[in-house]
Amino acid sequence: MSKKPMISHHVASASARLRHVFVRDLQLEALIGIYEKEKLAPQKIIVNIDLSVTEGSGDDDISHVVSYEIVVKKVEAIIAAGHINLVETLCEKIAESCLRDHRVMAARVRVEKPDIIPNARSVGVEIERTR
Repeated sequence: MSKKPMISHHVASASARLRHVFVRDLQLEALIGIYEKEKLAPQKIIVNIDLSVTEGSGDDDISHVVSYEIVVKKVEAIIAAGHINLVETLCEKIAESCLRDHRVMAARVRVEKPDIIPNARSVGVEIERTR
């Protein structure tokens, strides 16, 4: 029986044969929020994603790795699908889409809304989901 690798702080790990795939400070416009004004006009969000990914074959073939470009396209597709009430829901959808790839062992997703609280740089939610 094989042992499930322990996920620790989403860093690369030689012993667990994990690599760290990430997207930092992805700025997008999204229809997100519970207030009427948030349903009518998109607002800026910032998305950060950290993935713990099993290492591939080691060859130089993009199809053998988790592509950060595809991760970004998944986020864009979720946002393009329409209005979402809660930042928590957006985080869950992003994590779920990343974990559909069998090579992703864990996903940490942070979504921030920088323009909501005037005296705060940003507010938001961070979740972590594992396989």
